[in-house]
Amino acid sequence: MARNTNPVTWFEIYVEDMDRARKFYATVLAETLSDMPVPEGTETGDMQMVAFPWVEDASNAAGALVKSSDTKPGAGGTLVYFTCEDCSVEEERVPAAGGKVLQAKFPIGENGFCSICMDTEGNVIGFHSNK
Repeated sequence: MARNTNPVTWFEIYVEDMDRARKFYATVLAETLSDMPVPEGTETGDMQMVAFPWVEDASNAAGALVKSSDTKPGAGGTLVYFTCEDCSVEEERVPAAGGKVLQAKFPIGENGFCSICMDTEGNVIGFHSNK
């Protein structure tokens, strides 16, 4: 079956300290994150969620930072790539926001460029750009 959309629709980045993580992503991405309600039926009463900005009916995935006693952040799990105009811009903001640059901007052939970084919670994240 041919697809006309990307298969990824949602992502969650798990955090220990929501205020610290929110500040990191708002600083690095130069975006405003929004509090969001916890979905009904969630088993844990201590869950917090903060959404990344999204555009209704746009083509990329939406997602949120999630704090819960049932989930823990850390390297070695899912790697989320954030789209950028030039990933070196976001990469340069990472250290001042409390994170680490693990692999500076590098070419990925005809698919553009990437940077690999670590957030304040120990999650490894990527930035992708065409230039």
